[in-house]
Amino acid sequence: MENKLLEKLYDIFYTPPDFLLQQQEVKEGRQALDKVLDKQMYRMVIQIIDAKDSMIDNISMDSFISGFELARKLSLELNNYENERVVSQRMGRLGARCIQWEEDKEE
Repeated sequence: MENKLLEKLYDIFYTPPDFLLQQQEVKEGRQALDKVLDKQMYRMVIQIIDAKDSMIDNISMDSFISGFELARKLSLELNNYENERVVSQRMGRLGARCIQWEEDKEE
């Protein structure tokens, strides 16, 4: 990831769920594989698992950043709305927006 600030925010605010049962299953599965596979095959399986774990970590980070970006855009939109509302109130208009259809404009 290029943005270190967002990574730090992720580290501060993201709390991973507890996967105690799944962690135990992974531990037991690795031990079972170690008993039945030779070292080369075991290493290949562990590399696949590690690659999958890395993908999951990257997806989690991407999801956090996407959510953060969405929140930023919503904040900007609300700020624009509030600015428009203040101007409307100063001009004596209602705070609600009114959309006029093209057919209405021609009449």
